[in-house]
Amino acid sequence: MGIPTLISTATETDVASIDITSGIDSTYDEYMFVMTDVNPATDGVHFQFQVSTDGGSSYGETKTTTYFDATHDEADGVAQMGYQAASDLAESTSAQRLFYSIGSGSDECMAGILHLFNPASTTYAKHFYARTNAYQSADRTTDTFISGYVNTTSAVDAIQFAMHSGNFDGVIQMYGIS
Repeated sequence: MGIPTLISTATETDVASIDITSGIDSTYDEYMFVMTDVNPATDGVHFQFQVSTDGGSSYGETKTTTYFDATHDEADGVAQMGYQAASDLAESTSAQRLFYSIGSGSDECMAGILHLFNPASTTYAKHFYARTNAYQSADRTTDTFISGYVNTTSAVDAIQFAMHSGNFDGVIQMYGIS
């Protein structure tokens, strides 16, 4: 891995989305988004992302992805690892989940890292992978693994992070990797 260079930090409270509409360009071949203290206003909602090829005027590029996780609950009754078909996409313009069913309590939040590769390419699809961890509304910790590609040869120049419903607090930092 190369050296990360901080490009921007968004620290938000009670927002519907965090949109990063500048700084994603051909300067770096890899961009890393570090998400910390992501806490929804509503219990049990999903955190997700979308990308744009028009500076954030519209989101919903086609994606193909896979999603699996490992989970363990407080009562030691659930400890499992598995593929989560409901969270992956097959040539879909829907938002990609980065985590599902986050708890909204003060001791519940999500953190993770998303890597996006060669977003400025006008020749190839844009690959990504993410790893997140959160304390869920069902009183369990879950570690997720997501990967896939954005199926466009247009340059990706904006990204949006949001809950599937309601507002959230959180910090998202964008780094370029050289």
